[in-house]
Amino acid sequence: MLKSQLNNLQNTSDLHTNDDASSYASLLETVNIIERAVLSLGSDTQALNNETTEDMGKVHELLERAVQLKTGVEEENTSISATQQNLEFSREDLRSLEQVINDNGRVSYDGTYVWKITNVQEKISQFVFVFHVYMSLYLYLGDAQSERQISIYSPPFYSSSTGYKMCMRLYLNGDGNARQTHMSLFFVLMRGPNDAILKFPFNYKVTFCLYDQTSQQRHIIDSFRPDTRSSSFQRPRTEMNIASGIPKFFPLNRIEQQDNPYVRDDTMFIKVLIDFDNIPKTLLPYALSLNVGLPNGFQQELIRLARERCTEKITK
Repeated sequence: MLKSQLNNLQNTSDLHTNDDASSYASLLETVNIIERAVLSLGSDTQALNNETTEDMGKVHELLERAVQLKTGVEEENTSISATQQNLEFSREDLRSLEQVINDNGRVSYDGTYVWKITNVQEKISQFVFVFHVYMSLYLYLGDAQSERQISIYSPPFYSSSTGYKMCMRLYLNGDGNARQTHMSLFFVLMRGPNDAILKFPFNYKVTFCLYDQTSQQRHIIDSFRPDTRSSSFQRPRTEMNIASGIPKFFPLNRIEQQDNPYVRDDTMFIKVLIDFDNIPKTLLPYALSLNVGLPNGFQQELIRLARERCTEKITK
């Protein structure tokens, strides 16, 4: 444009001297140089814009890859945590299986069973650790299944040689509303070899006893009667029915006390008694305080005699 204006100026002005012509030629040359510089700058600017656009595309691509990598790392961490939890479950299952194998020679066929639980403090610590792992997953994933609590099962026992198959299930760190406050103790009806000829629903009172291992014998005794409408007490269609029992069986703070009478040498004993004879509640402490080393038939005879004495006192 500047060059066009100079040409117009040349056409309309009187250029009479050689000096004017020379000045004009010099000015025109300068304008040509500036014009070429402007064109070159415009070309460079366009090239720079193209490169900037290309670089921005690469930046967006890298950001997307970074997000994908972050997501992948988070998923991998979640997978690792889940694997660690499954491993802990497998270890606990293995420990339970080892205990079942060790106790296999002591199967009971009279509706009672004394469960010896060893390494109590270690088990409680493991359960607390797993609880915190699951709570972390629950907060991270919002998955209620992440709150799953681990438990241990007693070896199975029977009501008779052809009777019901049963076991106990213990949550050392509590279950449900009793979590982290109480031990939860449940009864489990299992699928047995003779279920086809047994009567269901199962409707016999279940009594649990946590032994005081000192001479004080202040045992913790609690009972419940089956809800015959519950699926827990119908004929089992799978290996185990849903456990049912006493969620707040025993306060954890008492187990954690030093020199408590219920855990000695890091071991505790829990007895289950299936009451087929409706032992009066007042006789339960006596029945459960009998020497477990005595033959079961002899124990039953002592309970019968004690019941008769109670009946005589009432009738007099």
